[in-house]
Amino acid sequence: MKQAKNGQFQGRTRRMRGFESASGLLKERIRTAGEARGFAVTRLLTAWAEVVGPDLASITRPVKIGYGKGGMGASLTLLTTSVNAPVVQMQLPAIKEKVNACYGYAAISRISLTQTAPTGFAEGQASFSHAPAQKPAPDPAIKAEASRVATGVHDNALREALETLTQNFLSRAKSQRGRT
Repeated sequence: MKQAKNGQFQGRTRRMRGFESASGLLKERIRTAGEARGFAVTRLLTAWAEVVGPDLASITRPVKIGYGKGGMGASLTLLTTSVNAPVVQMQLPAIKEKVNACYGYAAISRISLTQTAPTGFAEGQASFSHAPAQKPAPDPAIKAEASRVATGVHDNALREALETLTQNFLSRAKSQRGRT
């Protein structure tokens, strides 16, 4: 590489000092991949659960946005399982409103559904996660110990977080002792 008069190397961009956030490192790649699929606003992909809600996000995935010749409104393609397709079909008007609110204008005029097997096809490999299973109630002795550990903490949120951490730690330690 050639060194310029100011001491900098030509053809080489200077990196930031210290750590860079992961989003900064991946922003360009995510944008390029999203634009290839028609997603000019990557927030629709990255925050799908926030846009449509956790219930719909667990059974749908945005796959593609296609723009017509006239440029008046785009078509959003959603991936879902065949079992959930009727439920999603009934909620398409609400999904369209939420997605357009994400864009800030009526960008989407039509939504189409693509049905797949629960594990997805080769391209999508979309694994539709279900609602998390309910945790069993903690052992009363573990709960009492967690309360004792967090007794001196005056901030409610911090005390609850400390109790939860202690319960998780003690429950895990107890389950590992039972395996050996």
